[in-house]
Amino acid sequence: MHRYDHATLEAYLARHVPGFGTLDAIEKFSDGQSNPTYKLRSGPRTFVLRAKPPGALLKSAHAVDREFRVMQALARTDVPVPQVYHLSAEQSPMGPQFMVMEMVAGRIFWDPALPELGKEDRTAVYDAMNATLAALHDVDPARVGLADFGRPGNYFERQVTRWSGQYRQATRDPLPDAEWVMAWLADNMVADDHASSIVHGDYRIDNMIFAPDAPVVRALLDWELSTLGHPLADLAYQCMHWRLPHAGHFRGLGGLDRGALGLPSEETYVAQYCDRRGLKPPDNWAFYVVFSYFRLLAILQGVRRRGLDGNASNPKDTDRLRDVIALLARDARLLARNA
Repeated sequence: MHRYDHATLEAYLARHVPGFGTLDAIEKFSDGQSNPTYKLRSGPRTFVLRAKPPGALLKSAHAVDREFRVMQALARTDVPVPQVYHLSAEQSPMGPQFMVMEMVAGRIFWDPALPELGKEDRTAVYDAMNATLAALHDVDPARVGLADFGRPGNYFERQVTRWSGQYRQATRDPLPDAEWVMAWLADNMVADDHASSIVHGDYRIDNMIFAPDAPVVRALLDWELSTLGHPLADLAYQCMHWRLPHAGHFRGLGGLDRGALGLPSEETYVAQYCDRRGLKPPDNWAFYVVFSYFRLLAILQGVRRRGLDGNASNPKDTDRLRDVIALLARDARLLARNA
């Protein structure tokens, strides 16, 4: 939990955030396992403060500075992002670095099956997500000042190396399935086709705010994993959620009658995205989905390690994460073996 002096934080925000007066209330959002996020009330206005967690962190994790930079750049495009107001220094009145942005009014859908909507509205919501992803990947990074937002070279090769290192650094009890998947990804690495775009890194329905009364994406949130990379990474990561269970610890679509619900199949969603961007259907699709499974389990291993070390944003989830990570590793191995 962050420790701060109310008066010191209030004075700092009043100096640095346009339109900020008194800090009338600060409330931590309960959801999320990445960067702790707070709702700030100042008179009639509401802001959002997003901070790095306190304590020791894995290298390059919880990069609120990257979140701030990419949202600031995308404000000049058709990609819906919150307006950002301020990025603190590495040391701040909250302790670690934080940023302040607008609070966007609207709906967040926590269940991807969208039980609160009718069939036609479900179809429209998924189409809006698809269009937003295509719009993001169509942005020219150089045109918005993000030409140096990632490194050159085979994106997936670099990512497999990075997340393998993160997983091994974070784990105290390595899983055989995870070790097998790491080796499979390295042995079946896709060739570099030089496709590159701004990638979100955690593209899923509960990282979006939709308009209160329409299937329109008003804000895409949670950019801490964004970089320049291969656009299929975002597409496969979202489609991975078609395969995850819709039960227990997961909010996936596995086992549901998607046609009856008005939700697109994975194949339809991929085809719609490719049509929007003028691309042919991807080869080696299984590789991209297996990579998405492994990347997610590596991220969750880091979250679990923070919980074991006493630095988790949402400590109550620490105990369940080992089972979640084990299931992801098992399913990734099954998918790879059947590819």
